[in-house]
Amino acid sequence: MNYEQYQIGKKEWLYYGSQGVAALGLIVYVFYRSLPVFIVLLPLGIAYPLFIKEDLKRKRMETLRLQFKDAILAAAEGLHAGYSVENAFAASLREMEQLYGKDSMIAGELRLILHKIAYNQTFEEAFRDFAARSGLEDVQSFADVFTAAQKSGGELMKIIARTAEIIGEKIRIQEDILTATASRRMEQKIMSGIPILIVFYIEFTSPGFFDVLYESVPGRLLMTVCLFVYFISCITAKRILEIET
Repeated sequence: MNYEQYQIGKKEWLYYGSQGVAALGLIVYVFYRSLPVFIVLLPLGIAYPLFIKEDLKRKRMETLRLQFKDAILAAAEGLHAGYSVENAFAASLREMEQLYGKDSMIAGELRLILHKIAYNQTFEEAFRDFAARSGLEDVQSFADVFTAAQKSGGELMKIIARTAEIIGEKIRIQEDILTATASRRMEQKIMSGIPILIVFYIEFTSPGFFDVLYESVPGRLLMTVCLFVYFISCITAKRILEIET
């Protein structure tokens, strides 16, 4: 698997496509209340998975990075205990299977690396293949350090163990940053829904209050401008809270 290329599966198409159609229906009801407008815009709702494809890929790579952190920290413990590199990662595989499950991404990658080693491929070659497909700087850094340490002929186990600890600590800090900003991201989602809730509240307490906005050309133009401003605001808020880690 090349983690930098995301393929949307059938279940994801159905799940996120349904979300897109539901969200489109809500937006059309709030801003237009017109069935023809909903039908015209329906393809946008069905194509919603394409709009969030990059977000899905980023979440998958973030999950892989966090799993990789636990894997190399487990391998570092094995190296400190005197295991060879292969045995340390074999022990790490068993721990990752217990922690994330046998079908997890990191368990599959560690299993593939050990399988390649069993067929006389070097650990360096097997791990470099994973690093190239992962698209993660931390995985590539570990592969580079391993190659350099092996060529230098130094204390390989200590160097690899120390490198694993440093990379693991770096990823842990990145995880802490994401955790610290999680509440802000949740607040942003809630605030994005407030205008919609206000419209429903006013419509419930004062039926017909917004009718002029849906029954006249100036009203529809005004609602179109409001929709544009609403989308720009949501996109801007989302980008402000996106932190490169």
